[in-house]
Amino acid sequence: MTQSQTIMSGGNAAFIEGLYEAYLQDPHSVDPEWRAYFEELRGGAHETVHSAVQQAFYNLGTQRRGASLVPAPQGVSGAAQAAGAMITAYRVYGHISARTNPLKMRGLPVVPELTPEYYGLSQADLSEQVQDGVFKGTLSEVIAQLQDTYCGSIGFEYNYLPATERAWFQDRVEAGRGRPQYTPEEKRRLMAKLNAAEGLELYLKNRYPGVKRFGLEGGEAFIPLMDRIIQEAGRLGVKETVVGMAHRGRLNTLVNIFGKPSGALFDEFDGKKKLSDDPDIAGDVKYHMGYSSDVRTPGGPMHMALAFNPSHLEIVSPVVHGSVRARQDRRADTERRQVLPITIHGDAAVSGQGVVMETLNLSRLRGFTTGGAIRIVINNQVGFTISDPRDTRSSRYCTDVAKIGNAPVLHVNGDDPEAVAYCGDLALAYRQEFGKDVFIDLICFRRNGHNEGDEPRMTQPIMYREIDKHPGARALYAAQLEKEGLLQPGEGEALVLQFRDRLDRGETVVEDMENLEQSALKVDWDLYDDVKWDDEVNTGVPREKLHELGLKLAQVPEGFKVHRTIERTVIKPREAMAKGEQPLDWGMGEMLAYASLLDEGFGVRLVGQDSGRGTFVHRHAVLHDQNALDPMNEEYMALAHLGDGQGRVEVIDSTLSEEAVMAFEYGYSTSEPKALVAWEAQFGDFANGAQAVIDQFLAAGESKWQRLSGLTLLLPHGYEGAGPEHSSARLERYLQLCAQKNMQVVVPSSAAQIFHLLRRQVLRPYRKPLIVMTPKSLLRNKQAMSPLDELADGRFHEVIGDAGVERARRVVISSGKLHWELVEARDADKDGYAGTALIRLEQLYPFPAQQLRAELAKHPGAQVVWAQEEPENQGAWLMIWEDLENMLAEGQTLTRAARPRSASTASGYTSVHLKEQAAVISAALGEKISADELEVEARKVANAGAQS
Repeated sequence: MTQSQTIMSGGNAAFIEGLYEAYLQDPHSVDPEWRAYFEELRGGAHETVHSAVQQAFYNLGTQRRGASLVPAPQGVSGAAQAAGAMITAYRVYGHISARTNPLKMRGLPVVPELTPEYYGLSQADLSEQVQDGVFKGTLSEVIAQLQDTYCGSIGFEYNYLPATERAWFQDRVEAGRGRPQYTPEEKRRLMAKLNAAEGLELYLKNRYPGVKRFGLEGGEAFIPLMDRIIQEAGRLGVKETVVGMAHRGRLNTLVNIFGKPSGALFDEFDGKKKLSDDPDIAGDVKYHMGYSSDVRTPGGPMHMALAFNPSHLEIVSPVVHGSVRARQDRRADTERRQVLPITIHGDAAVSGQGVVMETLNLSRLRGFTTGGAIRIVINNQVGFTISDPRDTRSSRYCTDVAKIGNAPVLHVNGDDPEAVAYCGDLALAYRQEFGKDVFIDLICFRRNGHNEGDEPRMTQPIMYREIDKHPGARALYAAQLEKEGLLQPGEGEALVLQFRDRLDRGETVVEDMENLEQSALKVDWDLYDDVKWDDEVNTGVPREKLHELGLKLAQVPEGFKVHRTIERTVIKPREAMAKGEQPLDWGMGEMLAYASLLDEGFGVRLVGQDSGRGTFVHRHAVLHDQNALDPMNEEYMALAHLGDGQGRVEVIDSTLSEEAVMAFEYGYSTSEPKALVAWEAQFGDFANGAQAVIDQFLAAGESKWQRLSGLTLLLPHGYEGAGPEHSSARLERYLQLCAQKNMQVVVPSSAAQIFHLLRRQVLRPYRKPLIVMTPKSLLRNKQAMSPLDELADGRFHEVIGDAGVERARRVVISSGKLHWELVEARDADKDGYAGTALIRLEQLYPFPAQQLRAELAKHPGAQVVWAQEEPENQGAWLMIWEDLENMLAEGQTLTRAARPRSASTASGYTSVHLKEQAAVISAALGEKISADELEVEARKVANAGAQS
């Protein structure tokens, strides 16, 4: 037997872990014997340190139980060897047997590796003196110490973390035996917050019986936990905290953490208060509302924001992270230590909602990291009516999703407020030290049903028999503090009455409020109020500046090797475009919009699954050095090198996520109005995966919560025979959501139009979401190219008329690439279609009535046709036909040309697509008419006009 095999079987697991991690970093950094052993252990595949350590104490148990005992290292006794293995076992498995559940109905699971029997230990072995780190005494006493440390009110899951992080946890947890040491003042504050949490719930229960409030009863320890985190965060230098949570406990958080006056909450219950009498403001239920305030902390004032949230339970988490990222960027907080995200989850939702996994996957990506979040799970052990673990999840814990982000988890008993607070201390310190997410699994219960009108005993009779007998965390802690002499007998009940008196007076019950006015730390949105969509703004850029910026976009650093295709088709043409030697394609128009905004000091953040290059290889905002040796240093982005004083720019290739990433960008846009924030779909219909973000936030956020957002969605759209999933961005869905000037929906058709549109979105102080149907084939269509002068002198045109046709007999209105196909078909037979005018409707909402009416008035008596590529039951037709009819001049009639109604967005067969597209174009242009016939028609129209 080799030395490595002998030691691996004993109590030197920590030593082995360190060696193994060193080996993984650099195999030559360890001795040849260890290197050979690890290579054999891996068997050619990657194996974690955790697995190796598990095998170590498993080997020890089987060897001690077997006929022959593997020799211990020289000078190490069998008891000491067992002690080392058991310490490792407790670190790995102790959380399974920890007393974390305030409900006893399922008992504690037995973990064999935590028992002396597993290692074949005798009474003599248990009496032997051992010492391993902070654990010392007889082996029996060491086991009791391990029980206290790892199987008390907190179950620690951290053994899958890297070695330095594991050591960090071990030092703190084991030094205090897994328990905090709080001063009398700290304990009294915990008691006060616990009293406030329960007091508010009881007050609301008595004053508004049966009214839905999604109360916190059973999870009251959440309030002292939040208070502890906020106060300690201030002490550690945090200046802002953004909180996201669903409805459970939200009202309690508003009153007892954010300092919302209790009287204001009661007014909402009584129906006395609403956001506004404005008919455009719908408002929302009280347990969805957000809030902001400033509180005093040991480190100075802290600004706190509670994000608004719909009933889609977990969707607020990425919104919070986006808002935090924007606030960190605004503060130039590159270490991401001054703004703290706290997200609160439900146990059923955290394991059941896919957006949780998506958001966790963003946590350490360079375009999305916020330096870690504290994620608190209010684990009341039931989701609506499901509480049986066989139906709730496939993993042991609801928090096992945390391992995606390599985040530690602290499972804690909600009946132990000091242990709960200690978890807050650990979580915050870990986040500030390592910049990573950390979970607190606050295990509690739900005293009422899903809401206060629900009867939980219908579906959880066993659970609620135990809950009905539970005195509550406040009563338990009051009794403990009375026993310790920190509360006088009866003082706990006196605190209850004092708190109730404050509620009766409608006061703010948080003592640490810095002020009750709107915080000076908040983003100033006043500039963006009362702005109309048709307010004019100059979006042109002097030709000299366009020339200067365009040349910078065509430059690369010396020695940087651009891919030869990009050099030929992008870099050299862009140089010619900048000089005015050839018209600008779509990519150059778009890039100059970004560059000019940055040059003027605005920020640009563009995020999507292929945004650096562009899905259709048109943008190339980020270039890659073909001769690069270091993968960490192969990129170059000209937009970041325009000049001193330019705005902040990020062009991010996102992970393969729509829902979480779009929600993140929405959150970013709500906290940074002075930037163009854009989310780009790989194909337009990929936004379907983020429908909750579009419906609940983009379309309705202003009406429900008065939250402005200028988020831009770039959605590739157009019928080119690519099949059902790559044709339609579902234009009709966005138009269906449009009302009360809540969004902008546009279909630009040229490089100049996208240039002016993107600039208008930032320069005009009109912060409404912008939905852009962007092209695919049109990106390289020469008809969609624009001269440099149109960028210098033009603007975004909501409607573009047909200057080449007067008093047309037929007017075809269309959007997007179909317009250029109609132009091509008409111009191929100029005689046959001489009397046909083609109008581009570039903005579909808000509907540009004045502009379109003016264009149609130029063609009296004409037959007006709306033409679209989409099936008749999709696209814009059904949503705008009434608007179109209202625009008609006297004598004009309206019809449409579209694909037949269809369940699918498009055909998957190229031959069918071509036939359908030809039919749409033919129907739009109508029957050909000769020049003589056209002259007769024109004479009739003129005579009719004269007679009228």
